[in-house]
Amino acid sequence: MSNRDTTTNSDGESIPREWLEEFEAAARRPLEQRFKYAFIKTYKPVLDDAEFRAFDTTADYRRWCEESLPSWLGYGRV
Repeated sequence: MSNRDTTTNSDGESIPREWLEEFEAAARRPLEQRFKYAFIKTYKPVLDDAEFRAFDTTADYRRWCEESLPSWLGYGRV
């Protein structure tokens, strides 16, 4: 990679020119468009399978999380 292909930031780190150009192009987009593409919908098993859930107490909710959700979702107690 030649010097023409990179630029140096204030910390002295090299940034590929392509990355900088992509960042600058994204920064010029309207905020609404930036929000539209900033979030990626990821299916979460069990959580996304029902339109609505309600619990009488926080304890009920926590119990349901521990019993129903995969541990990798991170809703268990620590």
